[in-house]
Amino acid sequence: MDHSVETPQPAQVNRDVKYQVHTFGCKVNTYDAGLIQKNLNANGFAPVIRGEKDARIHVLNTCAVTAEATKEAVRYIRRLKVKDPFCTIVVTGCAAQVDTGSFSSLPGADLVVANSHKGNLPELLNKHFRGELTEKVFKSNIFKKEDLEMGGGIEKHHTRTFLKIQDGCNSFCTYCIIPYARGKSRSISIANLVQRINDLYAEGSREVVLTGVHIGDYEDEINGKQMVMEDLIENLLVRTKMPRFRLSSLEPVEVSERLLDLYTDSRLCPHFHMSIQSANTEVLHHMKRKYTQDDVRKSLLAIEKRVPNSFVGMDVITGFPTETAEQFEDTYQTLAELPWTKLHVFPYSERQGTRAAAMDVSVYPHVRAERAARLRDLSIARYEEQAKLQIGTTKKVLVLKNAAKGGQGLSHDYWPVDIPGAESFLSHWAGQEVELKITGYDHSNKNHMEGHLIGEVLT
Repeated sequence: MDHSVETPQPAQVNRDVKYQVHTFGCKVNTYDAGLIQKNLNANGFAPVIRGEKDARIHVLNTCAVTAEATKEAVRYIRRLKVKDPFCTIVVTGCAAQVDTGSFSSLPGADLVVANSHKGNLPELLNKHFRGELTEKVFKSNIFKKEDLEMGGGIEKHHTRTFLKIQDGCNSFCTYCIIPYARGKSRSISIANLVQRINDLYAEGSREVVLTGVHIGDYEDEINGKQMVMEDLIENLLVRTKMPRFRLSSLEPVEVSERLLDLYTDSRLCPHFHMSIQSANTEVLHHMKRKYTQDDVRKSLLAIEKRVPNSFVGMDVITGFPTETAEQFEDTYQTLAELPWTKLHVFPYSERQGTRAAAMDVSVYPHVRAERAARLRDLSIARYEEQAKLQIGTTKKVLVLKNAAKGGQGLSHDYWPVDIPGAESFLSHWAGQEVELKITGYDHSNKNHMEGHLIGEVLT
């Protein structure tokens, strides 16, 4: 189903009005920020570029996954207003949708444009500057939103692109506010995504990350036939020249045999990000996740068998309100025995408006943190063990255009790789894949949880 819509074309303001987009949160927000920029540019606004004076307009594309994310946005607004009391601040994104009151009463927020109205942002800004607005907040029922804007933002200076294929969620997990922030699941058509990826390739992108709130819910309809995520990937591999594709978060039950079959095409990177949240069946039940510990186990073992040497990252929450000490130990021991590469660990954080926040039982914050620390230690040890196994191997590494000093690249299987002394090399190879021999692993910077591989260019 095609939910793309035309961008409104209001009267334009002066192009001297500069703006800056500040993005908080997930990869979907990264995509949305690019779409905001594209729409603003098309409607008479101009982005601040490096070396120019500060923006007159600041657009905050906010996150709402935790209550702290909203507080962070409020603090950021106050800092911006202290720096420039006369700037215009627009709050949009997920927090604008679900925590509207935190911004509607905040003097520093000039406009609050919820996700339901995000596509109207250029028009609202124009009206704001013409003095035509009589209200500050623009919001409606997000579950009535049917459209899903196509675009992908401004990508000409990026080697890797986040491309949203789907938005919204129908799962309503007990700890999660996101369905109330983004609405029901809806997808962009296969035809539009094929065209967009071909455009991105022509603009210089060499890797596309297919992202969304719940990409396993992707659907389209072609000639009366229902299409799912695997159909989309098949079409992208056949109908585009993009050399690398990567998938964002999947649930264990979405790692199908058909999906694993697609990884025989080397353009689909051997990298999985699994949103498991727990490996204990009872905790998963209370979270309203639609799988069990056995599903977690089967999916990880299937990846190991069918797509060996894959990089597997997983999201895990510790200290969910009903999680007992025994249930946490079950998660810990289960994960310790299974094949994966890295854990992203989050101590549970109450989110008002969710069912979990109203549960009678709870785990003390310090216990949540202690459990998170144990899993992070497990992750660091596993990551280092797997990283050292890469030494001596040869990898295809995409040299990033916006690389940090030293020639940072990203391997086909998602390992960050540093290329010492490659400054001159970068000018020629940025945005391209090169063959590297992995010569070491460096975790000397203890400010980072994990280190990076070191690679040597093969001549």
